[in-house]
Amino acid sequence: MHVSSSITTTPPDPSIDPALASESKSIGKSISSAASNGQELPPGITATRGGWKANESADEADRRSVYIFVKRTLGVPLFQEQLLRMAMIAAGFTGGEAEELRRAMGFKRSKKRMQEIERKLRAGMGRNGIAQEAQEQIIRSITSFALYGFPESHAASFALLAYASAYLKCHYLAAFTAAMLNNQPMGFYQPASLVKDAQRHGLKIRPIDVTCSDWLCTLEPNGAEFSVRLGMRYVKSLRVEIAERIVQERAARAFTSIEDIKLRVPEIQKGELTTLAEIGALNFIGGKHGVHRRDALWQVERASRNAGPLFECEARDESEQDAMASPLRAMSPEERLVSDFSGTSMTVGLHPMGYHRARMKKHGVRSAIELGNLPDGTYVRVAGGVIARQRPGTAKGFCFLSLEDETGIANAIITPQVYEKNHLVIVHQQFLLIEGPLQNQDGVVSVKVTGVRGISITRAETVSHDFH
Repeated sequence: MHVSSSITTTPPDPSIDPALASESKSIGKSISSAASNGQELPPGITATRGGWKANESADEADRRSVYIFVKRTLGVPLFQEQLLRMAMIAAGFTGGEAEELRRAMGFKRSKKRMQEIERKLRAGMGRNGIAQEAQEQIIRSITSFALYGFPESHAASFALLAYASAYLKCHYLAAFTAAMLNNQPMGFYQPASLVKDAQRHGLKIRPIDVTCSDWLCTLEPNGAEFSVRLGMRYVKSLRVEIAERIVQERAARAFTSIEDIKLRVPEIQKGELTTLAEIGALNFIGGKHGVHRRDALWQVERASRNAGPLFECEARDESEQDAMASPLRAMSPEERLVSDFSGTSMTVGLHPMGYHRARMKKHGVRSAIELGNLPDGTYVRVAGGVIARQRPGTAKGFCFLSLEDETGIANAIITPQVYEKNHLVIVHQQFLLIEGPLQNQDGVVSVKVTGVRGISITRAETVSHDFH
């Protein structure tokens, strides 16, 4: 039972503070003299064979015994191992009971199991004489930790990954971006957001082009640096064997027309050619400039019709001569945007919000990049495409949104009341306009939403990472 304990007090190192050391020696001599003469010592002081020592209250001893295990994390329990040691020291948990606590704090957390363990913790700490206030502090540490904690080994691994990723993104942005895109799906952000973030950091992203794209994203020289060429892996419905055959035939001899692709890659289907034309991947076949997407679509229709052996040569010659002769108008920016997202789920062109920035300014809507320069508490309006929706079970009904525009990402916090009132809009609308007071504290910027509504930006089917 912890009733009291003591700490032997030794004089400070004279080399560190000579004045304090001299004073400490003087006090020590006075205490020793009083003890040897049988005089009553000051409260909190006990005579020992070696000199004297300062008594410590039970509450102070309890806190010190626990603090040992969280000292290197500045008093805050961050790792699972710290909590287990605290339970073993403070409540006398056995190894088996500590393992039970670890499982209760695991991925599939059980509220009932945690309540049972909490009763055991209180009983154990009571047997060890730990004061009620200290008990409450330890219980709060353990139960709060159970909501977010993980083993130290996991923390070390995550720290290394975070540091390495930040280093590569800072110093090798092109290679880092290409690697991220080539290993999707893998994380929180969709490829469309990765592309836009890289572009905002100065990286040139080049579109899919059958005359130079491989299956994977690749690096291309761009002056003294590199740009990223998107790979054909992002073309929806395009089979990998067809893409590899296109690369193989291209290496042997450059394609002269869409008809030439059809003849040399006979396995390619009309739907695959159509998608390639819609996303602009056929615009530069034969080195021709000025061919637009609808020109390519027109030629896909011609190439897909079987002329028969008698007229095949004539049809091929005609298509080469009339490569620019389609009667169709070029796609509008909105039509290109719709085709990009329909065919690749991304665009290397302007972000959809960029086409509407002038209209947003007229309605007092801020861009994401402006928020960091505004003082805390400013009432703001922000609009963007939803790229992430989160409503974790531990958030007590709060919902968190990430809205992307052409300048960056704005984070929004939605209270349970606002979420329930606007549930359908928040969950189903692709683009949202939110408003509320800005929270800008220590570099963490978010909007506490008081109002939200859907806005019409584009018919393009954008994608988001929702409720994972």
